[in-house]
Amino acid sequence: MPTLLITHPVCVEHDPGPYHPERPDRLTAILKALEGEEFALLDRREAPQASLEQITRVHPKTYVESILSSVPSRGFRELDSDTVLSPESGEAALRAAGAVVAAVDAVARGEVRNAFCPVRPPGHHAEFTRAMGFCLFNNVGIGAYHARHAHNLRRVAVVDFDVHHGNGTQHLFWDDAEMFYASTHQFPCYPGTGSPSERGASHNIVNVPLSAGSDSNAFRRGVSEKILPALRAFGPQFLMISAGFDAHRRDPLASLNLVEADFAWITEQLLLVAAESCKNRVVSVLEGGYDLIALAASVRVHVRALMGS
Repeated sequence: MPTLLITHPVCVEHDPGPYHPERPDRLTAILKALEGEEFALLDRREAPQASLEQITRVHPKTYVESILSSVPSRGFRELDSDTVLSPESGEAALRAAGAVVAAVDAVARGEVRNAFCPVRPPGHHAEFTRAMGFCLFNNVGIGAYHARHAHNLRRVAVVDFDVHHGNGTQHLFWDDAEMFYASTHQFPCYPGTGSPSERGASHNIVNVPLSAGSDSNAFRRGVSEKILPALRAFGPQFLMISAGFDAHRRDPLASLNLVEADFAWITEQLLLVAAESCKNRVVSVLEGGYDLIALAASVRVHVRALMGS
């Protein structure tokens, strides 16, 4: 079966403004990187809009309505200094969440091998009622709860290797023993969360903070010694990846020193757990990554690993 690639052109139209690091060129660079013969077998689909019912499994209706009503008809509107709306941001956010929901459906039904959702705006900083860190809706959280409600896959894990801690996803899962969240991230760094003591109400959270300057050895050791054993012990029925590529040594927003081979390695390790635990059910969702060259190269190896090549 093929790997699914699902996105939507409007995700490029979400524009936080000039000089913003989460710029439309990110997605353009990714899609260009996934052209060519080696990616010809990808099952490419256009994302639907997520429904209000799907989003409100995670965010209150009043919050969703507030975000969508804040979208300007022209120009820009700041929700905070990092999180900016433009005229296409509302539809882009609905399509980003919808891509993840559709990917979960396709994987859960056995239509595809696994899935990658290169979408924006990203999602892992979005909390129940707070947009922050470039994020509006928590895309991976919406997908996780959709797997539960639509497919009765109750035990869902999210592994996040973005350089910034996914405070929003941790927030969503904190009191839910059947959800698991694990993260490697630079610490201290934005958003300031992600210490090892943050373990969730049922010890369903695993944080592996890495100091500035940490390299491949520290990253792989943290994943191998802390995250993979905990993930196997949790025994997920569905595995989701918050795939941020800003831990790359070229990235301008943080100071870790990973290279493309590290992103291939962690993808392969997570696929091994998925084969053991959840019948290979994996959906990966784009988060960060702000150097276009590093982002494109890292996504290529990530998708190659998903494809099994």
